[in-house]
Amino acid sequence: MARALRLAGKGLFTATPNPRVGCVIVRDGAVVGEGWHARAGEAHAEIHALNAAGEQAKGATAYVTLEPCSHHGRTPPCADALIEAGVARVVAAMRDPNPQVAGRGLDQLRVAGIAVSDGLMEVEARELNIGFVSRMTRGRPWVRLKLAASLDGKTALANGKSQWITGPEARRDGHAWRARACAILTGAGTVRDDDPRLTVRDVETTRQPLRVVVDSHLETPPRARLLEGGNALVAAAGDADTDAAKIAVLRAAGAEVLVLPNPQGKVDLPRLLQVLAGRGVNELHVEAGHKLNGSLMREGLVDELLLYYAPTLLGSGREMFPLPELTDLSGRRDLKIVDVRRVGADIRILARPFP
Repeated sequence: MARALRLAGKGLFTATPNPRVGCVIVRDGAVVGEGWHARAGEAHAEIHALNAAGEQAKGATAYVTLEPCSHHGRTPPCADALIEAGVARVVAAMRDPNPQVAGRGLDQLRVAGIAVSDGLMEVEARELNIGFVSRMTRGRPWVRLKLAASLDGKTALANGKSQWITGPEARRDGHAWRARACAILTGAGTVRDDDPRLTVRDVETTRQPLRVVVDSHLETPPRARLLEGGNALVAAAGDADTDAAKIAVLRAAGAEVLVLPNPQGKVDLPRLLQVLAGRGVNELHVEAGHKLNGSLMREGLVDELLLYYAPTLLGSGREMFPLPELTDLSGRRDLKIVDVRRVGADIRILARPFP
């Protein structure tokens, strides 16, 4: 199963909106076939492994990181293929959270006389597909907020300058996190001040994430670099009729514009997450300014903090995110540290709010 999980990781940047899945087929103690799912519309991991195993799949054990599908999507059901190949046993790391499957694949295998078990290395399997699980069970993407800061917690100088606080290794590592995301979210202020491209450049990938701008008042310049080449969405909060001219300009520049106002005249962030989930966004990577960061935190929409700390002090400057002032420590927001490591000269911390 550990080998199957490593294979599944080969689809880290490309499998979206599908889950990352690996499969290893073993017969008489030897691996006779293996495979992974590369991208939507192509063969699933089990099919690649069965094709590699050929006749040796009969009587073998298939180790798969996710319950085999039992429904017709872009490809035929993998459960049918495993039954037809004559495997004797299927071991799944976890059940598929997709309501179209949700145990039906394993049940179908049992009915066919195949020995079935699940739960082996389930924690690792869930981590690999944390965004897919989120979309299927909560109807929203897994939201990862990335920040680069000094050791005293400043993300920029008071005048807004922030390039570069961290070193090149940390920036390259950040691009790998971009590459695994389905979409990258930022705010209109960041677009105005920094004019970012928000593309994956420092790691190899065949897919660029969707670029999303939270822009309540449609202030994104039509010449903004993140609009180049399309694949960009601007979420606004105005009125579609009143702002028709602004919307037309952005659409002519290659952006899709959605109007999603909340009662306060801002972009309805929970609704935006639902819309993105409906479009198959599993992981949403946020690289924004302190205002949007603060809004996401206050609304409880951040699932994970990806923090890069540089060995430097900035003194006065911009905080990570504005949060309400506390008068008692009981109101603090505790985090669970998931991972800590050195990246070049910097320190990377992965932390999650406690449920």
